[in-house]
Amino acid sequence: MGGVYMCIYGMDSPGGYQLVGRTLPIWNTYLRNPQFMNGKPWLLRFFDQVRFYPVSEETLTQLRDAFRCGRHEIRMEETVFDLGEYERFLEENAEAIAAFQSRQDDAYAQEITLWSEEERSPEAAVLASMEQDMGLQEHEITVCADMTSSVWKFLVEPGQSIQSGEPLVILEAMKMEFTISAPCAGKITRLQYKTGDLVSHGMPLLVIDTEE
Repeated sequence: MGGVYMCIYGMDSPGGYQLVGRTLPIWNTYLRNPQFMNGKPWLLRFFDQVRFYPVSEETLTQLRDAFRCGRHEIRMEETVFDLGEYERFLEENAEAIAAFQSRQDDAYAQEITLWSEEERSPEAAVLASMEQDMGLQEHEITVCADMTSSVWKFLVEPGQSIQSGEPLVILEAMKMEFTISAPCAGKITRLQYKTGDLVSHGMPLLVIDTEE
């Protein structure tokens, strides 16, 4: 379902999504290795291509330590990106590419259908019941988590007046932070969780009084 996208973490990491491989450090704050050119602490440049090959865990650890200290150099080769050759490749493989994109579109449509079914699931009914149990006033609304995550930080507190679009809370998931903003102006009447709590998708995070 994903697009044409690959990234390399700037630090040692267990990885995420589909892990392709593990690299030597591509960030060097103190520039001990001369392969970090022009005083730039990042190794990769536009149009760089990365190749992976198998090594043992022990070898990878040794290479990483040596590269950080400037005792090891990555093999780099200059090449030319030939746009005409690339376009010929696309033309020669057009049928296979179209077949893959068709399967991708079908998978995405199935996932959208699944999301719609989940909105009508028993879990959704439970969330609606939770809001009812909260005893909301007619002019109060809840702001809910849009993913399963942990509460990183509340940016507001009860009694505080807010404007539409104002950041309310930061959630953390998969080593990334996501900001939830106010859907309207009003006043915060209560926070449902505290920093560090785990929340599920759709759980009410806080309550806004829209009459204020």
